[in-house]
Amino acid sequence: MQIEFFKYQGTGNDFVILDNRRQSFDKNDTKLIAKLCDRKFGIGADGLILLENHPSCDFKMVYYNSDGRESSMCGNGGRCLVAFAKLLGIIDQNANFEAIDGFHQAYIENDLIHLKMQDVASVENYTNHVFLDTGSPHHVTLVKDLKSFDVVRTGSSIRRGAPYFEKGTNVNFVEQVDTDIFSVRTYERGVENETLSCGTGVTAVALAMHHMKKSSEAVRLLTPGGELKVVFKKTTKGYEDIYLIGPACMVFKGTYLC
Repeated sequence: MQIEFFKYQGTGNDFVILDNRRQSFDKNDTKLIAKLCDRKFGIGADGLILLENHPSCDFKMVYYNSDGRESSMCGNGGRCLVAFAKLLGIIDQNANFEAIDGFHQAYIENDLIHLKMQDVASVENYTNHVFLDTGSPHHVTLVKDLKSFDVVRTGSSIRRGAPYFEKGTNVNFVEQVDTDIFSVRTYERGVENETLSCGTGVTAVALAMHHMKKSSEAVRLLTPGGELKVVFKKTTKGYEDIYLIGPACMVFKGTYLC
């Protein structure tokens, strides 16, 4: 069995992407998915994405974490899949697709992918953090000296701790750099490690900082893998017209020999 694959990255968040419009890939083979994502025995990635046909949209997105399990929405993965759809000739500059959290719109401008995220109705306040769902659950907390902060140790302890437990959450650590500019490091569930960037994570951080009255409605997020931007509107219903903006690049393509 041979699998043609494409490797993409969006600010260092990397993905194995497969064209599954012919339904040739076994989506129930979690061991194979994990092996493809393995950085020693496979291609190596934070996750795997399938592009599939959709009856009314341009395509469907199916996303798996590197542990082989289908997961919630991945913002950087969605941006990479839009770039892949353009490569395949499925779209030109605009896209409509369905992901696990619903329908998304996106457009490409000046080589940046603008991905519209789902509306967020509420942000939950706690003593030392806030919690919100931007297609994936996110714990957001402000810290000092983010550069030397132990993201893996602290993130892993919060990830399955109360009240998250087995379902877990992604954990974002944030430090303000300047007006509307924040540095972010994220511990991702399913990857069980820090990733260089997390799209739903920086989206959660941008909304959280606005909720905490620390930013405007346009926020720059500096991750270890690069810079992203999130713009949005605050309304009486919550946060709407949320766009995650950043680059998405094909790194290489090849054939995996099972």
